[in-house]
Amino acid sequence: MIGGFIRNIIKDKVMLLMVLPGALWFLFFSYLPMVGTVIAFKEYRYSREGFWASIFHSKWVGWDNFKFLFTTNDAYIITRNTLLYNAVFILLGLVLSVVMAIVLAEIANKKLAKVYQTGMFLPYFLSWVVVGYFAFSFLSSESGVLNQILGYFGAEPINWYSEKKYWPVILVLVYLWKALGYNSVVYLAAIMGIDKSLYEAAMIDGAGKFQQIKNITLPLLSPIITIMTLLAIGKIFYADFGLFYQVPRNSGTLYSVTNVIDTYVYQGLKSTGEIGMSTAAGLYQSVVGFVLVITSNYIVRKFNKDSALF
Repeated sequence: MIGGFIRNIIKDKVMLLMVLPGALWFLFFSYLPMVGTVIAFKEYRYSREGFWASIFHSKWVGWDNFKFLFTTNDAYIITRNTLLYNAVFILLGLVLSVVMAIVLAEIANKKLAKVYQTGMFLPYFLSWVVVGYFAFSFLSSESGVLNQILGYFGAEPINWYSEKKYWPVILVLVYLWKALGYNSVVYLAAIMGIDKSLYEAAMIDGAGKFQQIKNITLPLLSPIITIMTLLAIGKIFYADFGLFYQVPRNSGTLYSVTNVIDTYVYQGLKSTGEIGMSTAAGLYQSVVGFVLVITSNYIVRKFNKDSALF
């Protein structure tokens, strides 16, 4: 009995030691920096005595930093753009990622499937700066590929970086091209973990491929789909800065359809230098995301506890 107790203690210490690196990472890079959120309520001014002295000596301004987001004439536009783009990204990203994962899983030639998977995964590792120049090679008004194609068919070239109506579609396509491969890998891994005997039994019962997907694959994927969607909802007030800043090349003409909270705060920070304002924006996004995750998780738990995050 004593020997078993000692073995359990040693086992627990080993498990705790394995968790230690991840716990330290969260402590130093996620929890300790939260102390800096106090800057959101201060008029931050740099002090030669150091960072903490700068915070301590800065003047309290209460909610004034938050007014930057809500009292400006652009508040509605940047909030609308952030929410609508992210809603489309979540919906289309979910559907296309699941479809792509199922297609890859059904390819009989596994070596060929790995080639396709690698090709889809590669864009995820590209910097948005590279993607921005890649998009420019297509959309340049003078030598862009698309305008050359239009000229070949006798159509007038389009100044893409001045025409707002095209950019909601362009941004969605660029995002999906870059993120689809990475997101599909998550669902592909889940599909690979499904017991193959379920499909064999379905085939014996006469179920076709679409029936197998409908009655086996999708139901067993639903927990991971729910979890991924909940995590995405938590970031619905965050926008991918690189996508909305680098790809449109910060064109002022396109601000009404490309300006989001993150780019607006960055531009405000460049022009005013108010660190407190940018901290307030980040805190606002975090709080809203936290509330959305808690609310969404609560709704999921009402229908299916096993699919909830907690």
